[in-house]
Amino acid sequence: MELQLWVEGADPVEELEDLGDWLSQEPELRGRVKPAPVIPSKGELGGLPDVLIAALGGGGLASALAASLSAYLSQPRRRSVRIKMKGPQGQEVEVDAQCAGDAERLLRIALGQAEGSQ
Repeated sequence: MELQLWVEGADPVEELEDLGDWLSQEPELRGRVKPAPVIPSKGELGGLPDVLIAALGGGGLASALAASLSAYLSQPRRRSVRIKMKGPQGQEVEVDAQCAGDAERLLRIALGQAEGSQ
């Protein structure tokens, strides 16, 4: 099961890279969260990814991701950051520092695994 994550903030590319680095430090998530491949347009050499793809299966990976997102958003920072998630059936949710404690519930909604996901 794949979950797409992207960041809205003052510098989304920098924030996405920061989030990717943060998630790669989690032992349970290592190797499961990667930048989405970027297909260059005609005449371009390439581009920067704007989405992370989290490959989630069983074994509590969704809970580990939610806990890591909550901790990431709870870090003091100079600017506000909002993380958006899109599940395999197209459900989209967003989480920010104000609702970081709801990260697991929101992630499960995106994955279609919780009440309110219809």
